[in-house]
Amino acid sequence: MRALRHKLIWAALLASVLMAVTQLWRVYAIHHENQWLSRLQQGHEISIEKVMTAAPEIRLARAVYLHNKQRFSEAIDTLSLIVEQGDREFQAKSRYNLGNTYLSQALAELEAGRINQAMPLLMLAKQAFRQALRLDSGFWDAKYNLELAMRLLPEFDRISQSQPDDDAVKPSQLWTTVPGFPRGLP
Repeated sequence: MRALRHKLIWAALLASVLMAVTQLWRVYAIHHENQWLSRLQQGHEISIEKVMTAAPEIRLARAVYLHNKQRFSEAIDTLSLIVEQGDREFQAKSRYNLGNTYLSQALAELEAGRINQAMPLLMLAKQAFRQALRLDSGFWDAKYNLELAMRLLPEFDRISQSQPDDDAVKPSQLWTTVPGFPRGLP
């Protein structure tokens, strides 16, 4: 009986040591990830090789850094890898940031006068904002940016093609589909 107790005590001690080592390793990993976050906030880049195995939040922070540096294609590549990871809130945030990246890239194309290149980017931005809103319907920033993208590229597919060709009817139908600017609070 004593030998059994002795073995159980050693087994419990070994399990405790293993648990302590794994917890210390996790604390070290969290500390390392926090250092990466602070570096990104200070404007220093972290190579993709370092963050490949990091938490999706670190990769999202790197994508935001790349977006702020106007390296849109790299930010889109990073965000495309993490949009399906994490919980619903994280997925909504990553889709929102993907929409912001597409929107910023479209605005840069519009400022350069390349309207044909901006239109597909605006459509992708609207799609990303809608996906974010499907995951979190109360995400006000996504609603605002979707409205901004809708103002830049309204959807005219709601106009019915089966209506008569009366000139008086077409402008009023078209006008109701183009979103206008609000004129005050309700």
